Amino acid sequence: MKYLLDTHTLLWTLLETDKIPSHVREVIEDRKNEIYVSTISLWEIALKTAIGKMDFENFDIEKIPNYIEKIGFGVIELSAREAVESARLPAHANHKDPFDRILVWQSITRKMIFISKDRRVEEYARDGLKHLW
Repeated sequence: MKYLLDTHTLLWTLLETDKIPSHVREVIEDRKNEIYVSTISLWEIALKTAIGKMDFENFDIEKIPNYIEKIGFGVIELSAREAVESARLPAHANHKDPFDRILVWQSITRKMIFISKDRRVEEYARDGLKHLW
């Protein structure tokens, strides 16, 4: 199976695994599964760190790509087609966070299961999203 990590899931995988339920950790750790991180999550972390919305004491965010590679996660980039076609995704429950919306869209279009604690994404099931938490 192919899975895409939400930004918080990536951070918790790297820094606070105890925040991830055991059944989700098992999926992430199972080498038969393909686990991916979007460059959108990396951009979100960088942007929110730069503007002070995220703070990582004793953790260099610039090393995240190295950690991702070492763990064996794949990285996906946002294609031009995904960027423009993401406008098709309805804004359920007034869910307008651009990072979440594009990650949901990537999960749907690439037929990946989205690993996220955010319950608001469950509303995208009617649009084709498969979700785990």
